[in-house]
Amino acid sequence: MTTPTTAAPAPAFDWRDRTVLVTGAEGFIGSALVDLLLERGARVRALVHYKPYAEKGNLAHLLGDPRVEFVAGDVRDAGRVDDAVAGCDTVFHLAALIGIPYSYDSPGAYVQTNVVGTENVAEACRRHAVRRLVHTSTSEVYGTARTVPIGESHPLQPQSPYSASKIGADMTALSHWHAFELPVAVVRPFNTYGPRQSARAVIPTILAQLHSGAREIRLGSLTPTRDFTYVTDTARGFLAVAASERALGHVVNLGVGREISVGDLAAALIAASGRQAVVVADPARVRPAGSEVERLVSDNTRAREWAGWTPQVSLAEGLRHTSAWVAENLSRFAPSRYQV
Repeated sequence: MTTPTTAAPAPAFDWRDRTVLVTGAEGFIGSALVDLLLERGARVRALVHYKPYAEKGNLAHLLGDPRVEFVAGDVRDAGRVDDAVAGCDTVFHLAALIGIPYSYDSPGAYVQTNVVGTENVAEACRRHAVRRLVHTSTSEVYGTARTVPIGESHPLQPQSPYSASKIGADMTALSHWHAFELPVAVVRPFNTYGPRQSARAVIPTILAQLHSGAREIRLGSLTPTRDFTYVTDTARGFLAVAASERALGHVVNLGVGREISVGDLAAALIAASGRQAVVVADPARVRPAGSEVERLVSDNTRAREWAGWTPQVSLAEGLRHTSAWVAENLSRFAPSRYQV
């Protein structure tokens, strides 16, 4: 599979020989960030969730690479986090519980991982005087847009236990800037997609059904709109914010600034896959009343002006490459089962 072409300018910040910790490193965005850091010459310490079978998920291709140090643990374990942070120049904190539907079943687990885990990371960064902590937020904290495009001053609306936990995590991270002058910035991605994303997200959900031969694509609500950013663009945004002094103590949106409805997205994915199918409503996939975020579209002015970041991969190009990746990795998915 080929990868999307980009025209990104040469990075102004020199990552060569810096030791960088990435929590949640084996995840979808985390693994793309690890790959980019290695391309830029950094040494990466990858904090991955402990599993007794020692599988490294999206970082399996880096096993044995001397540039990567794997640390198995859990951000809820303050001592383990402290050990991981020690000696690092920069920390990218991505570890989180992220599935929205599961947050209705286990909200306490989201508080422990997302809020308490962030407190553990921030405190370890303070103790070890890291140069920069970049904390990962989500556009879900905005809830349904009251005004568009959504800037960082938009009201925060906890429309799910997941979004509530991320609001708490964001405030925890920023409190360390105000209270302790910890050099922290918050990145707030809008609907990142691309290779390695799990079936809990809408784009791989649709593509897995298409490439398994389904003639009916089962989805929840078709009217919500989202602002989709290709994963390599999101990863570049993390590095750009980490290099921006202006971003310290602030939130920075990472989004393209264009919205598309789930229904129109499904049509675009059917075209990108070269398959033929129709969309069918599935009540099991509909969020509880009052919880669905109806509209998300970003204002990325801060990212552009403060960090020099602009997205490089168009939606059409990104969907084609994501479709090809899902087709090549269909065994990762269970298209007939709804993943929460």
